[in-house]
Amino acid sequence: MGGTGNGRWGVSSVAREYDFVLNGAVLYGKNKSVYKPQEKNPNGEKHENWDLITYDSERNKFVLRQFDSEGIVNQYVADSLAIGNGSIKFYTEFVENFSGDWRAKESYTFLNTDEFIEIFSLAAPGEEFKVFVENRFKRKKK
Repeated sequence: MGGTGNGRWGVSSVAREYDFVLNGAVLYGKNKSVYKPQEKNPNGEKHENWDLITYDSERNKFVLRQFDSEGIVNQYVADSLAIGNGSIKFYTEFVENFSGDWRAKESYTFLNTDEFIEIFSLAAPGEEFKVFVENRFKRKKK
């Protein structure tokens, strides 16, 4: 999948691959965002992350574990009330290598079978969520 992103760090090109691994028990996602030098990000940068989505049958919830190139690891759990209507929202329940008082949210809205929007939001201690980046993905035709 490929697309574009826009947010706090500027405009980016994004690429993502998904694959079921470990006998289908884990959905693995590999993401790369490239920010060319621009006003919001004069030096540009490359951001990479790996996503592992599993189903926790004990809690009856989907869990997203996200490992990023900055060394931050987020563990999110899906809000069961948000599943459906073509969207799913994950909220952090654990953050490694970042202030534990901050919260993160990953939201996915599925436009059709070939396109989706991902919104990554952060909330500083005592504050509401603010959008940091919005990525739009479209499946590449083979």
